[in-house]
Parts: sequence; C-alpha cells; structure tokens
Amino acid sequence: MAPTRVVRKSLVLGVLLMAPFMAQVDATIANVATPSIHAELGASGAVLELVISGYLVAFAVLLITGARLGQTHGYRRLFLAGIGTFSLASLLCGLAPDADALVGARVLQGAGAALMFPQTLTGIQLNFSGGARKRAIGLYAIALSSGAVIGQILGGALISADLAGTQWRAIFLINVPIGIAGILAGLRYLPTDAHRLCRRVDLAGVAILSVSVLLVVLPLSVGRSEGWPVWTWACLAASLPALALFIAAQRRLADRGGAPLVDVRALSTRPILCGLATLLAATGTYYALLFTLAQYLQRGLGDSPLVSGLALVPWVAAFGVAGQIVRRLPSQLVRRAPAAGCLLLTAAYTAISATLFAGCHEELLLIVLLAIGGLGLGIQFSALIAHLTNAVHADHAAEISGVSTTATQIGGAIGVAAIGTLYLSQSQAGAAHATHAFAVTALALAAVAMLATAIAHQATRLDRRERQGRSRRHTPLLDSLPAGAAH
Repeated sequence: MAPTRVVRKSLVLGVLLMAPFMAQVDATIANVATPSIHAELGASGAVLELVISGYLVAFAVLLITGARLGQTHGYRRLFLAGIGTFSLASLLCGLAPDADALVGARVLQGAGAALMFPQTLTGIQLNFSGGARKRAIGLYAIALSSGAVIGQILGGALISADLAGTQWRAIFLINVPIGIAGILAGLRYLPTDAHRLCRRVDLAGVAILSVSVLLVVLPLSVGRSEGWPVWTWACLAASLPALALFIAAQRRLADRGGAPLVDVRALSTRPILCGLATLLAATGTYYALLFTLAQYLQRGLGDSPLVSGLALVPWVAAFGVAGQIVRRLPSQLVRRAPAAGCLLLTAAYTAISATLFAGCHEELLLIVLLAIGGLGLGIQFSALIAHLTNAVHADHAAEISGVSTTATQIGGAIGVAAIGTLYLSQSQAGAAHATHAFAVTALALAAVAMLATAIAHQATRLDRRERQGRSRRHTPLLDSLPAGAAH
C-alpha cells in the first residue's frame, strides 16, 4: 500500500472515530453537571434525570434507523447530518434559558448522536478489510471506552474551571467548535457515498421499533430514581410483544419483496444472535461499573468526581491495549478471543469482590484489577465486533452496525438499572457499608460476565459446527469419485 493511501485511510478513520467518541463523552459528561444545573436553573430531581436519560433514550431509540438511513442515503451524508445536528443541539444546550429547553435540546442531541454514531462501523466495514479492519475496530473500541471516562473527567474539569462564568454550559458549548471541525474534515476526507441502496425507508418499521426500544430504555433509565412505579413494569412487559410484532412485520415485508428496516433473516443465525447477546451482557457490566464505582468512590469513600474518573483511566488504557492485541492474533485465536476476554473480565470482578470481602481496601490493587477487567472487556469487544462485521455481507453493514450498537445501549440501561439498584439497596452511610455494597455488586458483575463467557463460547462453537457440517456434506462426493480422481 502506498504511503499516500495509508495516510488517506488514516484520515478517514480519524474522522469516523469522532462520532463514537463525541457520542460517548456526552453520554456521561452531564452526570457531573447536575448539581450546577440545579443551582442555576432550579431543576427538580426528575428534570435532572431527564437531562441524562433524554439523551440516552433518543440515542438508543433511533440508532437502527440512523444506520438504515446511512445505507439508503449514504453513510457520509448521514455522518455529516448527524454531527451537524449534534453540534446545533449542543449549542442549544449551552444557551438553554430554562430546564425544559435543556431537556428538549438534550433529546435533539441524542437524535444527532444516533444519526452519526452507526456510520462509523458502517464506514469501517465498507472502507477497510483484513488487518486494516482489525486495527480500525481496535481504535473504535478505544474511542468508545475512552469517551465514556473522559466525559466524566472533562465535565468535572470544565465546571471547576468555570470558563468565562459559563459553569455547566461549557460542557456543551465545547462540542460546537469540535463539531464544525468534524464537518469540515468529513467533507474533505470521507469518500463519496458509492455504496448506497436506492430504496424507501420502512417508516412503519421505524415507528414499531422506536416504540419497542422506548418501552425498554425509558423505564430502565428513570425507573430507579422514580421508585419503580407501575407504569415502568407495564412498559417493560409491553416491550416483548412490541418486539415480536416488529420482527413479524419485518419478515412479512421481506417475504413480499419489500425493503425492511432490519433484515432479520440475515441476522438470525445463531452465531450472530449469540454474539449480540454476549455484547449486551458484557458491555452492560461496564456501564453498571461506571455508575456503581462512582457511587462507591464519591459517596462511600468521599473522593472527588475527578479522582473517581481518573480511577478508570487504567481500565480504558487496558481496553485500548486489548484492541491492539486482538488485531495481531491469527484468525483461529480471534475466534476464541470473545470467550477468553469474558473469562478474564469475570476473574477481575471476582477478585475485586474477594479482596473487599477480605477487608483489603488497597486502592492500588483495585486499580490493577480494574486494568485487568478493562483488558478482558477490550479483548471481548474487539474480537466480537470483528466477528459480527465479518459474519455478514457489506449489504448488511447497516443492520449489524445499528443492531450491535443498540444492543450495547440496552445492555447498559439494564446493567445500570439492575446492578445500580442492587448497590444502592446494600449501601448505607459509612465507608464500611459502601465497601460491603460494592463487594456484593462486583460479585453480581462477575456472575453476569460468566454468563457472557458461556454465550460467547457457544457462538464460536457454533461456527466450528457449521464448518464441520460443510466438510461432511462434501465427503460423499469425494467418496464417490474413482480412486485417484480426488487428487
């Protein structure tokens, strides 16, 4: 490959990675700003929850739709539209005159993130292959993980600096110049949309899917803070028949020769389903850890938000190293890496729980174990994304991009709701009680990671069975040939 081509590909990847990084930063950056928002705008606790969850709900609900629009209208065009919407919404957030306007702008910001985010994985699948794709997916994993942690660190730093008296507004206004730079870079470096499908978007599918995801994500996002009222359980119960309706409608549309929002037949192979389930479970433990570790360090041990965010830097660093390890592995080992990564993640959570139950409160040991956990999650994530993108044709890049990202968001919502509730139910005043609560939480995270290990192993095992099945189907033909004909 010529040097100029290498540089061009690197620039393309750099532009594409802006989307997951910015989206993840703003998924967590507002967490540390809620006290400042409350002080200036007088927002109630419920409204503050909507400032956080409004972004996440809009993001999760529209991800698959954003991926499909990228396929029908071009991923480059949707990337630019998404980052433009995200930047405009960030400006509106920073200028919001009251809490209601801030919530509305955050919902718009989540919609912009949903438009730009899935175009990254689609762009990687269309523009990179072989070793270059492994490297791109490894950097994609770094952008995701580092964005979530940097959001917390950057939020605390900007609010503390109080630049030009902006207080919390600076965490949103900083996106505007970054977004403008992203648009200019996208116009300059992203290839034109040659790979497009000229077909109408399934609007009925968009509506049904949006409702289905909303019925899951909304109650999980606000249920804990609201005390789990009846409507949250009703929504969760209704989400299952809504999802079944969506799948049935997509199958019927495909059978009639139409263009479904999601080609469920292409994604219904058992290796892909197991891969998505692994992604949901393992990533869910990470989002749950983000929430519970912050509670433990800040409210339990009295550390600052900045210290809490810095505690996860070794996790992010190890996560990034994992991506580089996976891209250098031979294909046979990459196929086994998801289960190995989940097993390492299980070991890290188990060790954290065991040390805390044993009365060991050494922060250095906790940081080392967090780094091991980040390495395990990174190995699982990078190998699994490579597995999923390689398992489908480029025509289904939108499906795998949107569905896999939605799986991580739903997994995160479930993880924070379930594990967060477990931690808060165990935690009481005092460091000792907080330590016990986090030990119980780490043990629960280990159990989920072990489940993810079993599912990941099943996914790779199914791949081997399919290869063996194909070999057996060719055997009779070889046996029927005259002696020496097979040579």
